[in-house]
Amino acid sequence: MFPIPQVNDDNRAFWTGGRDGELRIVRCHDCGYYIHPPSPRCPQCLGENVEPAAVSGAGHVYTYTVNDRAWSPGLEVPYVIAIVELREQSGLRLMTNIVGCPADDVKIDMPVQVEFREQGDVFAPVFRPV
Repeated sequence: MFPIPQVNDDNRAFWTGGRDGELRIVRCHDCGYYIHPPSPRCPQCLGENVEPAAVSGAGHVYTYTVNDRAWSPGLEVPYVIAIVELREQSGLRLMTNIVGCPADDVKIDMPVQVEFREQGDVFAPVFRPV
């Protein structure tokens, strides 16, 4: 188990969307740009008409590292920390973990799909190879 993130009004949809099986990313309704991490203003058009929207959860491994150290009690090693780029938009990336395969099998550009790990009130998005 990883530490549970602090949930607030700005990031609540991201951390709880998995309860409904949805990865939710803030999107600008004026220009269509996805914004992650969440922000109340669009960095593209500076519009304030933003709100969370469900995305496909499909993407690819942009980069990754393998961690062999258990930084907290009960953390199983090794585990993969990755930056996944989502299909919806070039440059739309999030830090996550790759699960469901040996760490040695993870590769850059490997296609992945989101799934969620429930931790208290949080449904953390992690990604599995497809």
